[in-house]
Amino acid sequence: MAHPVVIIGAGPIGLAAAAHAQSRGLDTVVLEAGSSAGAAVREWGHIRLFSPWSELVDPVAAALLGGSGWQAPTATAYPTGDDWVADYVQPLADALETTDEVEVRYGHRVIGVTRFGRDRLVDSGREDEPLVLQVDTGHRIERVTASAVVDASGTWGGPNPLGGDGLPALGETAHADRISYRVPDLRSVEGRTRYAGKHVVVAGTGASAQNALVELSDLAESAPGTRVTWLVRRPTVGGAFGGGDNDQLEARGALGKSAERAAGSRAVTAVTSFRTAAVEQQGDGRLTVTDFGGQTVSDVDEIVVVTGFRPDLGFLSEIRLDLDPVLQSPRTLAPLIDPNVHSCGTVYPHGAKELAQPEPSFYLAGMKSYGRAPSFLTLTGFEQVRSIMAAIAGDHAAAERVELVLPDTGVCGGAGTFDAADSGAGCCDPATAELITIGTRP
Repeated sequence: MAHPVVIIGAGPIGLAAAAHAQSRGLDTVVLEAGSSAGAAVREWGHIRLFSPWSELVDPVAAALLGGSGWQAPTATAYPTGDDWVADYVQPLADALETTDEVEVRYGHRVIGVTRFGRDRLVDSGREDEPLVLQVDTGHRIERVTASAVVDASGTWGGPNPLGGDGLPALGETAHADRISYRVPDLRSVEGRTRYAGKHVVVAGTGASAQNALVELSDLAESAPGTRVTWLVRRPTVGGAFGGGDNDQLEARGALGKSAERAAGSRAVTAVTSFRTAAVEQQGDGRLTVTDFGGQTVSDVDEIVVVTGFRPDLGFLSEIRLDLDPVLQSPRTLAPLIDPNVHSCGTVYPHGAKELAQPEPSFYLAGMKSYGRAPSFLTLTGFEQVRSIMAAIAGDHAAAERVELVLPDTGVCGGAGTFDAADSGAGCCDPATAELITIGTRP
C-alpha cells in the first residue's frame, strides 16, 4: 500500500501544498498542531498584511475553491490576518477535506520525524524505507508513515529573544509576565488596559516593530502618560523605515512612513546602538533594561520584543539536514536569501532543487525554509510548493521551471549589520520588475 504525502502545518503555505498535491492525485495528510486552519495567523489576526489579496491566494487553491462556490475577495484589497483565515485559509482547508485525496488532522503536533526503523546514522536501506512522523494527538503518541514530508510549520512559535547575543537576556525569563513577543492588539480592552498610560519598551526594527510603534503612538494620543522607548541595535534609525514611496509593496511603504512619523512623535524616544544584556526589577517594581555597553532604560512597565523568529529544528533531530550555519535555511537556498546581501527585492525565486535535503523526499517550505532570514513573501511560498509537489509527483520538468516576479520589498540594511552606519547607498531605489527563471532545462 502506498504511503501518503504528509504536510506539517495547515497554514497558507501548507494548505497550498495540499492543493497542489490534490491536483496531481497524491494522497495527502496535513498535520496541524492547532485546533483549526491558520492557527498561527489567527494569533496576529488584528494586523493588516502588506500584500493585497491578489498575492495571497494560490492559483491552484483558488481553482479548487471555485468549484465549491467560493467567491474570491477583491484582488486589490489588503486583508487582516483574521480576514485571510476567514475568507481563504479555513475555506481552503474545508474544501480540501471534501476531496478524496486530502485529510486534515487538527490537534496533531509533530514531535519527531525519522526514517522507518533507522536513526540518522544508518545508511543501509535508508532510501527504500518510508518516512515516519511521531505525532502527539493530545491523547496519545501515534506514528504516521509517509512517502514524502513537507515541513511547512513556519517559525511563529520561535520568536527571537530580547537578548542582543541571541540568547535570552539575564532576567528575561524571570520577568516573562511583563514581556510580549507579539505586536499588541490595542483595539482590544485587554490590550489597552495593559499598555495605556505605561512606559513601554519596543525592541526591533522590522515590520512588527513598526506596527507596534504606530499602534502605541496612537494610543498615547488618547491615553495620557503612555510613552515608548524604542531600542534599536543599529547606530541610527535612518534605514529602518524601508523604501517609502519607492517600495513596490505599497502597504509596506505606507507602514514605513507611518512608523517614521510615530518615531518622531513626542511619545517615542529612540535609543540606538542598544543590544540588551539584562532586565532587572527596580525597588518600585518597575524594570530597568541594560545593554552590553552599560546603557540603561529605567522605569519600564512593559516590554514588546519583536526581533524576528527562528525555526524549530528540534523535532527534526533524526532527519539528515544540510542547513546553512548562519541562517539555518537549506544550504543551497541561503545565498539567495541572505539578508546581509539580499535586502531589496533581490531574493530570487526557487523551488524543489534548492529546498531538498539529504534525507530523500523531505522538504522544508514556507517561512521554515528561510530559517532566520526575514525576507519571505507568500508568493514565494506558493511557488515553492508548486515545484515541490511537481518533484514528488515525478514531473521533474515542472519542478525545475520556477518563474515568478517579486516586488522590491524596500527592506534595507540586512540583519547582519552591526555597528556600521547606514550607507545611504540608495538600495531602496525602484527596481525594474523582471521575470526570473532559474533551473529551466534548455
